[in-house]
Amino acid sequence: MKPTDFSKYLTDFLMKYMVNEYGASQNTIKSYRDTFVQFISYMDNAKGIKVQRLTLASITKEFVISFLDWIQAERKCSVSTRNNRLAAIHSFFKYVQYHCPDNLFEYQRILSIKIKKQVKAAINYLTLDGVRLLLNQPDILSPKGIRDLALLSLMYDSGARVQEIADLSVQDVHLEPPYSIKIMGKGKKIRIVPLMKEQTEILRNYMIGSKLMLSQNMQHPLFFNNRNEHLTRGGITHIFLKYVRKARECNSTIIPTTISCHSLRHSKAMHLLQAGVNLVYIRDILGHVSIQTTEGYARADSKQKREAIEKAYSDVAPITEPIWENNNNLLDWLKSF
Repeated sequence: MKPTDFSKYLTDFLMKYMVNEYGASQNTIKSYRDTFVQFISYMDNAKGIKVQRLTLASITKEFVISFLDWIQAERKCSVSTRNNRLAAIHSFFKYVQYHCPDNLFEYQRILSIKIKKQVKAAINYLTLDGVRLLLNQPDILSPKGIRDLALLSLMYDSGARVQEIADLSVQDVHLEPPYSIKIMGKGKKIRIVPLMKEQTEILRNYMIGSKLMLSQNMQHPLFFNNRNEHLTRGGITHIFLKYVRKARECNSTIIPTTISCHSLRHSKAMHLLQAGVNLVYIRDILGHVSIQTTEGYARADSKQKREAIEKAYSDVAPITEPIWENNNNLLDWLKSF
């Protein structure tokens, strides 16, 4: 059977454009691939268009919108996931309109689909006491416990994303003053994040025990599994949640009920902000493209300050109940007024 124009341009988009021209990360490419796997399945099952007959001309704005509604209603995906799927479709049709403009009007109709507004969730983060409790859970008398402490403490100290931690190699760590770590962020942007001396001692202890200080291991994964491969995001999440459960058993009041690996990143940002660190420096440490993203922490912190102020105000507010109501002798109260 002759390949369709959709299959040709989708292959070129994912295999050539995204890799060679756009320079997208493997995670982005996988996310885009998953979007079109779902879309192809939807067009087959819901619209009766087999992949062998799926052409660019058969894809309309209405079909794309119904697909987005379907992943929310049937697949129970969040608004965020819906918007990510739309971003992938938009990126594809932006590419297609320059390489196959035959159906340009419909492509632009698809590109006109707007992202769906969503309620921004509150920033979940740990207090300093919560971080201390979490980092106190690994058993530092066992090799795995030493590794897990190094992993969790580096996640917090560097404020790195989970994938950024997973991608680290030994050569990315600088254990001599000034202590730092080199992180490959989104868009393959590299940033150098300073580390505290205490953090480097934890890392050094782990690396010595794991024989990672040897010169031949410079390209070895910093955190690895039993096959000497980089830990995956799923593997890191599993380790994190294991110690979250332990910490919650010790003190549930300082460990939020909803928490993820990203909460350590939020925690670092909030603690830097509360310590008076300039937003510009926090932006650079976290690897945010825009200062507006970092300002979200300032807004969250302002809310907490307001709650603290209101609580303090209520403690000194005058008693609203008339004192004379509790006085049996109204005349005595009036004379003493």
